[in-house]
Amino acid sequence: MGFFLETFIGGLMSGMLYGLVALGFVLIFKASGVFNFAQGAMVLFAALAMARFSDWIPKLMGLDNKVLANLLAFVAAMLVMIAVAWLIERLVLGKLVNQEGVTLLMATLGITYFLDGFGQTIFGSDIYKIDVGLPKDPLFLMDTLFQGGILVNKEDLYAAVIAAALVIVLSLFFQYTGTGRALRAVADDHQAAQSIGIPLKRIWVIVWSVAGFVALVAGIIWGSKLGVQFSLSVLALKALPVVILGGLTSVPGAIIGGLILGVGEKLSEVFVGPLVGGGIEIWFGYVVVLLVLLVRPQGLFGEKIIDRV
Repeated sequence: MGFFLETFIGGLMSGMLYGLVALGFVLIFKASGVFNFAQGAMVLFAALAMARFSDWIPKLMGLDNKVLANLLAFVAAMLVMIAVAWLIERLVLGKLVNQEGVTLLMATLGITYFLDGFGQTIFGSDIYKIDVGLPKDPLFLMDTLFQGGILVNKEDLYAAVIAAALVIVLSLFFQYTGTGRALRAVADDHQAAQSIGIPLKRIWVIVWSVAGFVALVAGIIWGSKLGVQFSLSVLALKALPVVILGGLTSVPGAIIGGLILGVGEKLSEVFVGPLVGGGIEIWFGYVVVLLVLLVRPQGLFGEKIIDRV
């Protein structure tokens, strides 16, 4: 039982990190109706910016205070992500207003490759580290109930708390603020939103900036855990089943979907993997999503769309 609980908790922690990446997908789709394939590249770009600024700023300013240096690097990286959001709206999305969804999808694919290449040009292609002070030592729980206790990574625990806090804040933002309601209106119908005076360009800059903030937080956590390398953008592929399972329009669904798939893939890999030769963790999420789509195409928490003719 102790080993099972340890695997289960490890799956929960991984699921929260998947959900954090999936949040960016949900934010863009919920507010603009665009499925943003560039979210993985945004996570990588934000992590690269944070890693390099945390190295450059102390050298330029002669800072010895690590906390202050990381804070300034975070602010600088966030400003970069806001600038990226503004450029995406001005140069790409602003030119494609009221176009078909597939056109916008292809545009985000182009943004993906551009950010990957541009990030390498500016920040280099080495593996960088991000050290924001997240504890990496293990924590042993329930050592009185199970021999040796249950091993939990403190870094994963902090990441889970951060992800939960982000979900709460973003849910309140979409539900109770005027800007949040405007974002949902734009997602429902671009032309109708414009007809009642909602500024489409400003709304898209806001939502891409918020998605950039989420990408920055996800990039810092994953970069602290694995190091900042170009394989980080592949994390988006792990988040795709999470988005579809939780629902493309549900902010809490991104986290709940991440928890379900995180736990499922860890348990299946540990307990079923040895019986079939392993590798279940790679395809588990996609198989689960295919089965869910057969029963509930909008995902577990997505909004059911009914068209009247």
